[in-house]
Amino acid sequence: MRPNRTKWLIFVFLFVVIIVAGLWVMLDQYSHAPAPIIPIAAVRENPTHTVIGKSVQGRDIDAYTYTSVQISTSSPARASATSVESSLSNINGDSGQNSDSPKHLLFVGGIHGGYEWNSVILAYTFMDYLKVNPDFVPTNFTITVIPSVNPDAVFMVVGKEGRFTSEDVSTSTKVLARARFNADSVDLNRNFDCKWQPKSTWQSKTVSAGTSAFSEPEAKALRDYVATFQPEAVVFWHSQSNAVYASQCKGGILPVTLDIMNAYAKASKYPAVKTFDAYVTTGAADDWLASIGIPAITVELSSHNTIEWARNLEGIRALLKYFGETTM
Repeated sequence: MRPNRTKWLIFVFLFVVIIVAGLWVMLDQYSHAPAPIIPIAAVRENPTHTVIGKSVQGRDIDAYTYTSVQISTSSPARASATSVESSLSNINGDSGQNSDSPKHLLFVGGIHGGYEWNSVILAYTFMDYLKVNPDFVPTNFTITVIPSVNPDAVFMVVGKEGRFTSEDVSTSTKVLARARFNADSVDLNRNFDCKWQPKSTWQSKTVSAGTSAFSEPEAKALRDYVATFQPEAVVFWHSQSNAVYASQCKGGILPVTLDIMNAYAKASKYPAVKTFDAYVTTGAADDWLASIGIPAITVELSSHNTIEWARNLEGIRALLKYFGETTM
């Protein structure tokens, strides 16, 4: 009996060795196998937050991007001066996107800082709406919101960074008027490269437009963002002229600009106005965009104290509908 038992033990030992060796080979192959590939289109992270630049006093200028699918982006803050100039020179009426690329709409608030603080709250309200309604962004669309492109001037009237409410806003008319300008006392909406002059006009006042076009870091940040991402169209929120204005520079009004002005105005029930003629302005941001072939409109709220959210939401919907039906 003992020899048979010995043979049986040898057989069991060899069987165990074979099983262990097989498991070892399988584990070794698995450890060297490439990780499974997850399709990028299946990943959705909204919003993507980017600091596109710094203000005169060093505050972040934030951009928040919402997409229907995850798309690859690069940091606009790292774009070199050469690449920016090259990108801008190559736009000239062509966004650089084909019909299969995501259509990128940019919304900008607060270029006049605390003086038009309600335009910043409107931008934040839009962001809150996108958070609650992620499906609002159609397939193959990208929406970016820059809520406050002049954060130093907003801080002047609310005394805090980032989000605020109307209760935080100063009631001093002198503080509010001074907060139209950046920390260099420059009107940022006179610092862009369309008919730029060192002095410009606001109502009956002469204002500083900077030492040169894009002399101010806030204007540079917006310029570089546009150069990097080349949006399909740009909407600026202001107050309080109660209208939607087209943009134009030396080449006149772009046809698409007229289309989106009329679409937004009709849906939001603001008057549509082709040309701002209350007084002469130079170096406006939306007019600079016209000069490089990017459609841009300015939406002026009816007061400095309200955001008229329902009206503007309908205007935004109209733009999405327009670009959803149009091949650029």
